[in-house]
Amino acid sequence: MLVGSVVKRVAIVGGVRIPFARAYSAYATASNQDMLTAAFRAVVERFRLQGERLGDVAAGAVIKHSRDYSLVRECVLSSGLDPHTPGLDMQRACGTSLEAAIDIGNKIALGQIEVGLAGGTDSISDAPIVYPRSYQQLLLASYRGRTAWQRAAPWLGLRPKHFKPVLPAVVEPRTGLSMGQSTELMAKQWHITRAEQDQLAYDSHVKAAAAWRAGFYDDLVVPCLGLKSDNNVRSDTTLEKLAQLRPSFAADGTLTAGNSTPLTDGASAVLLATPEWAAKRGLPVLAYLTHGKAWAVDFATGKEGLLMAPTYAVPAMLRDAGITLQDFDYYEIHEAFAAQVLCTLKAWESADYCRDVLGLPAALGSIDRAKLNVRGGSVALGHPFAATGTRIVASLAKLLAGDASAKRGLISVCTAGGMGVSAILER
Repeated sequence: MLVGSVVKRVAIVGGVRIPFARAYSAYATASNQDMLTAAFRAVVERFRLQGERLGDVAAGAVIKHSRDYSLVRECVLSSGLDPHTPGLDMQRACGTSLEAAIDIGNKIALGQIEVGLAGGTDSISDAPIVYPRSYQQLLLASYRGRTAWQRAAPWLGLRPKHFKPVLPAVVEPRTGLSMGQSTELMAKQWHITRAEQDQLAYDSHVKAAAAWRAGFYDDLVVPCLGLKSDNNVRSDTTLEKLAQLRPSFAADGTLTAGNSTPLTDGASAVLLATPEWAAKRGLPVLAYLTHGKAWAVDFATGKEGLLMAPTYAVPAMLRDAGITLQDFDYYEIHEAFAAQVLCTLKAWESADYCRDVLGLPAALGSIDRAKLNVRGGSVALGHPFAATGTRIVASLAKLLAGDASAKRGLISVCTAGGMGVSAILER
């Protein structure tokens, strides 16, 4: 359960995000603070929260400037909320905003707060660029000097190499491998073919494009800086086009720019509350957040795949809920890479893996693929690292609210650092 014995139900009132944009495009000059503030303001306007004090706001970013040490509080102060509303910065890589939603949900369930906001943002375009540590140490040594000579002496060691900037990279410090390289290893271990990956990527684009045409995202996305819709969705993509792309992470690999998530800028937020708080304000309850779970794997030794933690988190959460993997109407599995989704599904279908690794008596089994990421996934919509979780929460809550026969939906998000976050939404 979210907390041992749930005191109050955690209602999802709704969520809003700005369009997700490929890096260096529509939001090339926007900061994390600009984008997260835009998402917060959209929630405030949508749910008439101007001047309201919320119990707490939790959000975060994976790639942050040092200036953003209090990012969320700064965004709250510019959002239109009562300035007495606190803000909490969080970070669990790609699971950041889902973790934030669970954190806010826990506080509501415990009765600590009645209402809270969860969200996330990330900018590749405005990534921090720093100089080498040796240059930093030179500057600090000069700063510590007590005499003119002590302050000047360190500068005698200044070299051209000190001015070579260090760019951020999505590389695991423990292995030195990028996420794509790590996923290539997973794809080989689980015998995931290029054709399978391209098919999942194609389906993601087709479903996302159809959802946009049908108006599904009209009330979930607000225009920002001239962008009105996610600009990575390819309505004209084909399996033939995807098959022509070269491998991105290994010469003999199967992961390409087409079946992997693009580097993306964007932000999202979701409003959670007690049902009573929502009822007082005449706001709808789309769904309830009932369970959440985080896990990690031993990837650093090479024993396990970097993005396989959801294979643990989900069955542990199912055990808490007393249900099976098949007891869901919708499955929202974050598409970090098409291969990662396919590895996860194959692991749950493997009796050997479920028994020997997860300690289960039998395989979790397969899911109905027709229920998977039905309005498109991260490969098509994009993936601003910390913003994906609440993007999924808001979309899944809307799906459940609009389907009278639906009872529950599953969320599964893999993250850097060999971690995973999962959650259950119910009607």
